[in-house]
Amino acid sequence: MDWSVIISWGLYVVLGLNLLFALAVIFAERRDVGATWAWLLVLFFLPILGFIVYLFLGRQLKKDNFFNLSVEERSFHSLQVENQIEQLRRKETALQQPLFEKYEQLLEMNLRSSKSLVSVHNKSSILHDGEQKFKALMDDIRNAETEINIQYYIIQRDALGKALIHELIERAKAGVKVRLLYDAVGSRSLRNSDFKELIAHNGEVRVFFPPTLGIINFKLNNRNHRKLVIIDGKIGYVGGFNVGTEYLGLVEKFGYWRDTHLRVEGDVVYHLQHRFILDWNYSGHDKHDPENTFCFARHDISTKSPMQIVTSGPNSDTEHLKNMMIKMIMSAKHRVIIQTPYFIPDASFMDACKMALLSGVEMNIMIPGKPDHPFVMWASLSFLGELLDYGANVYMYDQGFLHAKTLVVDDEIATVGTTNLDARSFRLNFEVNALIYDKQVALELASLFESDIAVSRRHTVEDYAERKWTVRMREGVSRLLSPIL
Repeated sequence: MDWSVIISWGLYVVLGLNLLFALAVIFAERRDVGATWAWLLVLFFLPILGFIVYLFLGRQLKKDNFFNLSVEERSFHSLQVENQIEQLRRKETALQQPLFEKYEQLLEMNLRSSKSLVSVHNKSSILHDGEQKFKALMDDIRNAETEINIQYYIIQRDALGKALIHELIERAKAGVKVRLLYDAVGSRSLRNSDFKELIAHNGEVRVFFPPTLGIINFKLNNRNHRKLVIIDGKIGYVGGFNVGTEYLGLVEKFGYWRDTHLRVEGDVVYHLQHRFILDWNYSGHDKHDPENTFCFARHDISTKSPMQIVTSGPNSDTEHLKNMMIKMIMSAKHRVIIQTPYFIPDASFMDACKMALLSGVEMNIMIPGKPDHPFVMWASLSFLGELLDYGANVYMYDQGFLHAKTLVVDDEIATVGTTNLDARSFRLNFEVNALIYDKQVALELASLFESDIAVSRRHTVEDYAERKWTVRMREGVSRLLSPIL
């Protein structure tokens, strides 16, 4: 047996497979150019391992009518969008709000792009501390009378996760309809046995993108990162908090957990409910659960706090949430405030930031001083270093871990949600954000940012210039791979 011949032919086979997958990346899939080059580097420099990584992380989703909507449903949604656009243009009384005319293009773009209908009669509470958020959530769950729909990327199998499941079981025993949807990868510690009692009392549990073959999951790169709760069709939650004791600041690795979540009431809850229904139906075996089994309750909210629920995901060729944020930044006249755990934007987002800075807009960006992923931190610093040269104010949050995902423009409009400023959130994950056209809410978020500055350190041009050569190398490699981090 001539081993040299076998090894030679083996290398030819590996190189041939690499070539085939490289061609697939370039020609068969329409993907971002940066992501294409990053995958080519992985395939060519890690011939066998790169192939395996690509199988789990590189393949794209089938996008045609991903949520299996009927022709009638799609036509109805399109009609609603067109009706609202007409109302906005005619300046009809129902949609005559102080900020609508100023941000009319942003409103219309979201309507056309992601069918994000506008709701006016709403009120919201900002929750920025884990104890505060979960106390409010548990109280609302205990007071639920009709229905609880709950969706999280991460539900840990720890004290908080078990406490949440216990409360859901108690309400199911009382006759409340309970639906729980979790992501298979984010909540991988959960077991079927955790839900036996809930299911025994007519609760329903579904998993988003479960493993295909046993524990093998070929959709590792496309996860449902949304965090939504809708209670009795009247109360909604959306934001950055997952479920786990780390979000209460009880895990030493992270320390205090600084996040931002919204508790909302009013018309906007209907839009959160519709979003949940799409994900719920997709995750079911029958792919359909008629909307009339869900609760769309009347409410008495008369305060005006206009909102749009904007969603995005790998099922769409358009990066709705990235475009929304770019449009917000380009609308700024005075200042922009950004809080994010990861700052790994693409060229279009960076260009928007640079143009805003060159136009005299004050830009303030805050990231964690203590990262949870070093590669992500190094990549973030490389992009922030570039913006420092344009005059951006960069802060490193030092009180614990910063997980908030907020953007505020001119203290007038703001977005809070699940979206990080990276390719994963913009292109690969299913995300949801609330966009609020309300000066009071925007000012409250801006005030929180000012409070966070007191426990942060300013990262200056001089600090960035003095970094060690080893850090520069890590930044370079991390930035090169940033489209697929």
